[in-house]
Amino acid sequence: MNLLAILAALGLEQWHAFRWRAAAERAFVAYARRLERKLNGGTIGQGIVAATLALLPPVALAVLVWWAADSAHPLLGLAWNAAVLYLLMGLRRFSHSSSVIIESLKDGDLTMARRALAAWRGGWTSDLGSDEIARLAIERGLVDAYRQVFAVLFWFLVLPGPAGAVLYRAAVLLADEWKGIVPGDDATPIVRARSDFGKPARLLLEWLDWIPARLTALSFAIVGDFEDAAYCWRMQAKTWPEADGGEPRGIILASGAGALGVQLGGPLRRVGDEPDFRPEVGIGDPATPEMLPSAIGLVWRALLLWLLLILLITLANWAP
Repeated sequence: MNLLAILAALGLEQWHAFRWRAAAERAFVAYARRLERKLNGGTIGQGIVAATLALLPPVALAVLVWWAADSAHPLLGLAWNAAVLYLLMGLRRFSHSSSVIIESLKDGDLTMARRALAAWRGGWTSDLGSDEIARLAIERGLVDAYRQVFAVLFWFLVLPGPAGAVLYRAAVLLADEWKGIVPGDDATPIVRARSDFGKPARLLLEWLDWIPARLTALSFAIVGDFEDAAYCWRMQAKTWPEADGGEPRGIILASGAGALGVQLGGPLRRVGDEPDFRPEVGIGDPATPEMLPSAIGLVWRALLLWLLLILLITLANWAP
């Protein structure tokens, strides 16, 4: 049943993206902001209470509806699981944005490629060259594929009904909204308060990321260059800065870059500021526009590997 729900959700999303997904995410973020305004006193304990109040309602609602639907008829439970996954997964967003950038670069339209990249990942994209656009698009694509597909699928399979998928996506949004800023010597009390308040949400996401990030990296290695992916994962993942996603993001980028045989990371230019000096991950030549289709192919091959494994596990469970 889980495999059918996954296939249905993937098929629906490739056919037509869920138009209200962004609205649902904005509604949850607005709810998280209200909780922060009311409960943020700058302590970790208050952060635990707020994170519980933020995560419990959507997870409980998803599970209760699934339980009621499944009790009425298993096909209704299947339909609810597929609908929730359709809402939560974002493979089409990744593939569509990548395709727009690929076509724009192929036509030599840097302006359109920059706009597509800015709409996808945000941030400053003016004056970026084609190689920089390709590098940032590959990075964003690998991370989005993990955050919005592989990790969602893992937790969907682990917890009953859609509980795991809803918990993971809500935890991602919550940790990003309450990430605060790591305080320095000149940090204000407000910054310190927000950083402490958001620690429980960030720690929960680290726990939720631990297994699926490594399984996704292993998948990239299996369907790509295994030796280079394993080397980059082992030697480079921990160097990724904590302020930019830390080890989970480093694992995904290092293994993905190694599997593709390309270099990612490196300085990230920002308008009016000094560049962010991020470590380089991967091995081989710097990223170029020609590598973008290979990155899309890597993600699809890894997804097919997951679906095959889920099918084998399902058949094994059905065997007498």
